[in-house]
Amino acid sequence: MTSEIVLIIGAYLLGSIPTGLLLAKAVGVDIRTTGSGNIGATNVYRTLGRRVGIMTLIGDCLKGLIPVLIARHLQLPEIWVAATGLAAFLGHVYTVFLRFKGGKGVATALGVFIGISPLSVLAALAIFVFTLIKWRYVSLASITAAAAIPFLVALIEKKGLLITMSVIIAALVVFKHRENIRRLRSGTENVFKR
Repeated sequence: MTSEIVLIIGAYLLGSIPTGLLLAKAVGVDIRTTGSGNIGATNVYRTLGRRVGIMTLIGDCLKGLIPVLIARHLQLPEIWVAATGLAAFLGHVYTVFLRFKGGKGVATALGVFIGISPLSVLAALAIFVFTLIKWRYVSLASITAAAAIPFLVALIEKKGLLITMSVIIAALVVFKHRENIRRLRSGTENVFKR
């Protein structure tokens, strides 16, 4: 059980690494003071361009994927796999390195779910892409995909602990988008530009 606890702590700390902030600082920008002020891939993409935005997306995704793959490799029971994924996600959203003010968790959740249920991710990505193309709001696409993921995990994986974890992650992703939801309702949300 000691190794499982170490893995969960490690997952949280890995998730806590503020990828977007570090990459932005590497090019001389404090991402927290530009654009939306969020440290995630969307704000980095909008503020610093495609290259740094994609690097942030990949880095944040890997923060969720790597701990889950380690848990899977160690053949841990589902409760520990779910806890490891949740810890990595919580690390990103509530990072210890930034006084528990992290990102919205979409990319890190993506990594977690790639490791847990790749088929669910494919379906959620289809929902994300459709929503983004149709309405051109990254936030709406993220919220919609997040809301769908628990149902997809339930349908595909049929494992209670993974479903519970996916509900918690989805709820937090939606919660972290509450400002975006307000802007969507008022018609002031940023439209995605390629």
